[in-house]
Amino acid sequence: MDLKEIQNLIKFVAKSGASEVKLEMDDIKITIKTGSDSETTIVQQVPVAAQAPQVAMPAAPALVEAPAPAAAPEPAVEDSKYITVKSPIIGTFYRKPSPDKPLFVEVGQSIAEGDVLCIIEAMKLFNEIESEVSGKIVKILVDDSTPVEFDQPLFLVDPS
Repeated sequence: MDLKEIQNLIKFVAKSGASEVKLEMDDIKITIKTGSDSETTIVQQVPVAAQAPQVAMPAAPALVEAPAPAAAPEPAVEDSKYITVKSPIIGTFYRKPSPDKPLFVEVGQSIAEGDVLCIIEAMKLFNEIESEVSGKIVKILVDDSTPVEFDQPLFLVDPS
């Protein structure tokens, strides 16, 4: 398990609201604890002959909050009148419920609050992402069947 996979796991756990997650594999043990006062992640690599020292990872909130400032200015500068729908989780973005079904939404389509915009698969769970606003789809920012990060812009919606 590499550092990027561990960071993605931390982001996923932070977003899920779980208070503690333990993962043990052949050569690695990961414990992620979240709490109101502080958040801790401990990664322990266990070689076959001896046990390695523990490595403290950055706290989950720093990882979760870091991408937001970088992503927010871009849509605000280009499309200030549009609302950006962002990914609430890490996973794989799908525009259809299944390969033989029609797309959830297309550019130019009017949507209402509560309409399903897409599906994001995370750890074999398919999560329907519903619109929190009414309006018209102006732009779809992610290709079908591609990985998305937490807080990544997915759609631009014109609320007028």
